Amino acid sequence: MDDAPDPEKNRLSRRVTRYARVGANVGGVAAKMAGARLFGRDLSDQRNAAELMAALGGLKGPLMKLAQLLSTVPDLLPPEYAAELQKLQASAPPMGPAFVKRRMKAELGVDWKQRFGSFEETPSAAASLGQVHRATDHDGRTLACKLQYPDMQSAVEADLGQLGVVFALQRRFNPEIDTTEIAKELSERLREELDYRREASNAVLYGQALAAEPMIRVPEMVPELSTGRLLTMGWLDGAPLLSFLDHDLEDRNRIAEAMFRAWWHPFATHGIIHGDPHLGNYSVFEEGGRPEGINLLDYGCIRIFTPRFVSGVVELYHGFLDDDRDRVIEAYRRWGFTGLSNEQIDVLNIWARFIYAPLIDDRVRTIADGVDPHAYGRREAWKVKQGLKAGPPIRVPREFVLMDRAAIGLGSVMLHLKAELNFHRLFAEAVDAFDEAKLAKRQAAALKTAGLADKS
Repeated sequence: MDDAPDPEKNRLSRRVTRYARVGANVGGVAAKMAGARLFGRDLSDQRNAAELMAALGGLKGPLMKLAQLLSTVPDLLPPEYAAELQKLQASAPPMGPAFVKRRMKAELGVDWKQRFGSFEETPSAAASLGQVHRATDHDGRTLACKLQYPDMQSAVEADLGQLGVVFALQRRFNPEIDTTEIAKELSERLREELDYRREASNAVLYGQALAAEPMIRVPEMVPELSTGRLLTMGWLDGAPLLSFLDHDLEDRNRIAEAMFRAWWHPFATHGIIHGDPHLGNYSVFEEGGRPEGINLLDYGCIRIFTPRFVSGVVELYHGFLDDDRDRVIEAYRRWGFTGLSNEQIDVLNIWARFIYAPLIDDRVRTIADGVDPHAYGRREAWKVKQGLKAGPPIRVPREFVLMDRAAIGLGSVMLHLKAELNFHRLFAEAVDAFDEAKLAKRQAAALKTAGLADKS
């Protein structure tokens, strides 16, 4: 099917239609907010926040995913807006049987059904960019088939064009943050999520990185039943994490430890991180009626970092641990921050120490450590915002975006679980043998095996 003309390529007619929908929804809210500012009214009115959430949520698709991501970047939007946008779940009404048949025929040919032992046309899950169907192969193995919604490429390009509207709003709230690199990062990652072949390679990469972790399962890819818009993999049985919140502390800690390992061990050993730690991207597997670990299900938003950036994360950890300011400054330099004054470093340290606090504190504790989960990070974000107002805008390096999002998202999961762990020892174990040169060699070999050597 690869030689046939692509009827869903990025087309002007599709983009224009999307522009109209997005412009009408988001533009209307933006205009109202601009008027409020002109007449001196409070921009953080809860009604404005709710209207923006409704406008984005009603669109589904790429802009909704961007909104979800923006809501997790601390202090990028006022608390009222972040709280509303966090309500956006990657859950869209599924498309019906007619779409399923068209998609499968387009990807695998007119005889697509004959390539499966069975195929359930009712989806088992639906998200912002596609939906998942349960199937079996001719050997009886259970499969998960992810079908991309139609015209997503045009929708993505249209929505990225409207990203400027969202960042224009951001600049009203936080002119002290230069979002140039953030916009580039979000655009590149979202485009990657449309490429299911790349997602399959990402899963292979994670399979290597987590091969020695019995608490984390990675699905096996089925390349002969996959294309750029159809991803087929082995089905992993599991239950939603939220169904374990009333379990005893031992069970909840087990799940939390698995989550921690799933995020930080691949980062420390292979320089990769899962940039989308929301609740729909993993499930919990059980043995003997007790949770044993997690299934990591989605690999669309994977960030490959340079070994130098990873070394900056480790350097900052040791800088805070040893109260060594020179190592802290060097860490920011390795991350890509440039031209920072001592005052700006002090302000950045407020947020960095907040993120690193559980990793430095050598004791069993919760992530929030007695702070109301709803207020967790709010005070630090406010201090950063106030501190940055005094100087020129800080340009946030693009690699920092998903790194920070992953840390915040993972912390949110720990808050849900009310986990009590020694996060310091878990992190120390992950970075204990860290060596930048060895990471570079290991990463290069893994990327080559996964078919990503020329895409990192």
